[in-house]
Amino acid sequence: MINRKIAPVIKDAIDYSLALKPFQHSILNNGINIYSINAGAQEVFQMELVFYAGNCFELQKGVAAATNFLLKNGTLNKSAFEINESFDYYGGYCNRACYNETSVISLHGLTKHMEKLLPVVKEMITEATFPQNELDVYQQNAKQRLKVNLQKAEFVAGRLIDSYVYGDAHPYGVYTNPTDIDALSIDACKKFYQQYYINGHCKIFISGKLPDNIHDILNCFFGDLSTSVNEIIIPKATLSPAFEKKYRIQNDNTAVQGAIRLATPFPNRHHPDFKEIMVVNTLFGGFFGSRLMNNIREDKGYTYGIYSYIQNHMQETAWIISTEAGKDVSETTIQEVYKEMKILREEKVTDDELLLVRNYMIGGILGELDGPFQIMAKWKNIIINNLDENYFYNSIDTIKNITSERITELANKYLRPDEFYELVVY
Repeated sequence: MINRKIAPVIKDAIDYSLALKPFQHSILNNGINIYSINAGAQEVFQMELVFYAGNCFELQKGVAAATNFLLKNGTLNKSAFEINESFDYYGGYCNRACYNETSVISLHGLTKHMEKLLPVVKEMITEATFPQNELDVYQQNAKQRLKVNLQKAEFVAGRLIDSYVYGDAHPYGVYTNPTDIDALSIDACKKFYQQYYINGHCKIFISGKLPDNIHDILNCFFGDLSTSVNEIIIPKATLSPAFEKKYRIQNDNTAVQGAIRLATPFPNRHHPDFKEIMVVNTLFGGFFGSRLMNNIREDKGYTYGIYSYIQNHMQETAWIISTEAGKDVSETTIQEVYKEMKILREEKVTDDELLLVRNYMIGGILGELDGPFQIMAKWKNIIINNLDENYFYNSIDTIKNITSERITELANKYLRPDEFYELVVY
């Protein structure tokens, strides 16, 4: 019997050994790769069909997102309403999303209804019709959302900082305007659909409580898709960063605070410094107990929150610092950020602070491995970025073993104010 008068021993998160549950890999008749994890106590599943159909493949701004959205808004045999009814009747939920390189169709449902839900997904992929009235509604809603968002300083700041870092013609820096939305057409969507969905490249990630014959089920519904099995070549866009480094934009004359963004170009996950920089970033501004948060929120009271992060891009990426602060203290906030960079460059991190960061990061990964959906999300990120499981274990090793001296070295290499773009939108 447990003696509840004695407190349990506290164990640091870094003392745990983490393991990434392996996936099962199979290939459908048409060459589509299937990655599956059969785990979990509940009779539910999650499936994601990942197409290489993001905005870096489009020749017209906005067509990738519009095509992806309209997949669920009408097929040869079903209206948008009937498609939604088909999912709702069996307790399923289907969503779609478009990113820079990829687009996703996701399905959540009860395992027992899987074979009722999959035909509807296949119909979306192979028989979408792109009705004109649905495009009209999409354009109207998109323009209204854009109009509202353009009144928000934080939205404008997010668009502009990307365009400064990458260039406004780069897929990571481009953004749509009302005229771009108006220019969308059914023909453009159908052409993109034909090239990147009907004849595109797809990977399927499925997890949860899966039937033993999951490969046969998926092969039945998706094994005859006319997808390409050739190696994917993601278009390499040319960087054209802005020449000027400092910007102040007046977006709202009545604004009482400024949206602050600081950003510098940064290598992607394949760079040897990347895993170590994730530790440096966490310490600097990556969690609620970070240096930036302690100074600018807790000590100075300039903001409700300030964070730094590495953008989740497959090719070039950027190190971003993001916050909103009172208009009268925006410039001071920026100087405090630079002050924290200087401290990190010049002063050694204490063992206690480094232990806190290590435990936070390992604890976060433990939480991310809680269940089959979360585990598959880890694997999807690794696979889509052309990495392997060593990346996961090397990241754990880096968190546990990076030294204070190495953090100082990396801070001197990357956290230099003259390398950062500086933007405040009021």
